[in-house]
Amino acid sequence: MISSTANPHVKFLRSLRDLPRERRRERSLFLEGVRLVADALDAGAAPRLALYAPEQLERTAEGARLLARLAGRPACYQASPAVIAAIADTQHPQGVVAAFPWPELAPRAGLRLVLDGLQDPGNVGTLLRSAEAAGVGLALCARGAADVYAPKVVRAAMGAHFNLPIRADLDWEAIGAELSACPAVYAAEAGASMPYDAADWKQPVALIIGNETHGVSPEGLARATHRIGIPMVGRAESLNAAIAGSVILFEALRQRTRGRT
Repeated sequence: MISSTANPHVKFLRSLRDLPRERRRERSLFLEGVRLVADALDAGAAPRLALYAPEQLERTAEGARLLARLAGRPACYQASPAVIAAIADTQHPQGVVAAFPWPELAPRAGLRLVLDGLQDPGNVGTLLRSAEAAGVGLALCARGAADVYAPKVVRAAMGAHFNLPIRADLDWEAIGAELSACPAVYAAEAGASMPYDAADWKQPVALIIGNETHGVSPEGLARATHRIGIPMVGRAESLNAAIAGSVILFEALRQRTRGRT
C-alpha cells in the first residue's frame, strides 16, 4: 500500500499531470477516474503505472469491476485515498489514477479534422470526442493549440485518444502534406456564404476548425478550398468552436451514411 506522497510513483504521475514536457518526454497520458481507465483497458492499452484505492473503487459497481481488473496486474499498486487525492486533477477523485502510453493509431480512411489554434482544453477534448463518434479518420492538431494530451483535454475527450488517430504539434507544412490527397478542404468561418450542409462530405475531405476568438489562421485559410458557415437566425454572431465543429462533423456523417438529400 502506497501511503506517502514522496513515493517515486506519485512524483511520476504528478509530473505527467502538470508538465507538458514530461508528457512528451515520456510519451504518456495521465488518466484519472473509473470510466477513462476502464475505456483505456477496453481499447487494449496496458498501463505504465496505475495507483488505486480499493475502498473508493468498491463504492460503485463500475469501480468494483475495474478493481477486479487492476488487482494483481503488473505496474498497478494499491494506494491510500489521501495519495490518490494528492495526485488527482479533480476535486472529487474516484479512486484511480494512471499513466498510459500515447496510443499510436494508424490513420484511417475518412474525413481529416484540423484543430487550428484552439486554446480551450474543453473545446479540444469535445471536438476529439465528436470526431471519434463521427468516424473521422485522422485528427491533426496544429502547433500552438492547447496540449492535446493535457488531463483536461483527455477528460473532455472521454476515451477518444484510444480510438481516434491523432497527430499533435504539427507545423503547417506537415499538415499540408497530410491534406494533399483531399480534393476539398473546408474552413469553418462565421458568416461564410456557403452553408456547411451544401458541402460534399462524401468525398475525401478535410475540415479546419479555428481559434475560439480569431478563427482559422492565415495558414489554414491559405490551404482551404472553401469557407463554410452555419446559418443562424438568432442574435448570436457565432457558435462555440466545439459546438460548431460537432454540428459540421455530424452533417458529414449523415451525408456519408444517408446521402446529401
